[in-house]
Amino acid sequence: MTEPKRKRILSGVQPSGKLHLGNYFGAIKQHIALQDEGECFYFIADYHAQTTLGEAVRLELEATREAKRKPRTGAQILQENVRDVALDYLALGLDPKKATFYRQSDVPEVTELAWILGTVTGMGLLERAHSYKDKVAQGIAASVGLFTYPILMAADILIVRSNVVPVGQDQVQHLEMTRDMAGYFNSTFGEVFPLPTERLDVAAKVPGTDGKKMSKSYGNAIEIFAEGKPLKKSVMGIVTDSTPPEAPKDPETRTPYLLYKLFATPEEVADLGQRYRAGGMGDGTAKQMLLDKIEAYFGPFREKRKQLAADSGYVEDVLRDGAKRARVETEKTMAIVREATGLAH
Repeated sequence: MTEPKRKRILSGVQPSGKLHLGNYFGAIKQHIALQDEGECFYFIADYHAQTTLGEAVRLELEATREAKRKPRTGAQILQENVRDVALDYLALGLDPKKATFYRQSDVPEVTELAWILGTVTGMGLLERAHSYKDKVAQGIAASVGLFTYPILMAADILIVRSNVVPVGQDQVQHLEMTRDMAGYFNSTFGEVFPLPTERLDVAAKVPGTDGKKMSKSYGNAIEIFAEGKPLKKSVMGIVTDSTPPEAPKDPETRTPYLLYKLFATPEEVADLGQRYRAGGMGDGTAKQMLLDKIEAYFGPFREKRKQLAADSGYVEDVLRDGAKRARVETEKTMAIVREATGLAH
């Protein structure tokens, strides 16, 4: 198969809840910038989200029991999360005219290819997957879908013949496994798939409100589109120690400072760092400075998101159009795969 002439970039985002600052500075910001560097395919991974939907339903039941409201079904949770992720990306600058933006389940060729890849992939490869072990350790049910997650991810990547996949260091293994699967297929059926490479950006370190890595599963996230009292509660609730304001402090040990660095200019960062080191700088002041920065940075995006959300059909139109464009490529790929494997008729 001939590889794409232009650099073809692919990435996906799982619709598992509200996106937060860690998502933005760790991935979304880079995805938006890459729109001008190559041919981009971005998808919302609703099939992947099925592997943790049971946990989402359990949490929903707990939350509604306390709030005394009717719980949402698993289907409602997933559909709302998909729409929220799409709105977030579009409001933050994803241009559906530049990038092909689609919902994973709207491209059936992905699951067809996943089955075929599964027939040439050994159990041993999947058993070495870090993400599977980590999720099981977190209490997520060890389903077959969770175990075969890397095969579906490989299908996502190979189905559009992408050759560049932006990932964080913790996802490099998935790219290695994808190359292995492509190699297994090629050695069995002939050279069909290009071997994709990872693009490792210098990912911003985004601590959560408790100082650990920001993550929805840790309950320490600051949501991108939070506003008003909920946003203030998150920022002002950042955990700090009892060091008195007048004492000198190492700014690199202060979570408000580390988050402030993501938004501020180099001069502003240097000034805040000096104030911490000199003493007389309390974390409460730094939290308020951070809150002001978040408001200023995401305020315009917030207004754009409200405008997009007001058009009830907009998101669906964008995702369906993106799937239609993606399927031009995925159908080409599967025609060659079926021919190579003897499934064409």
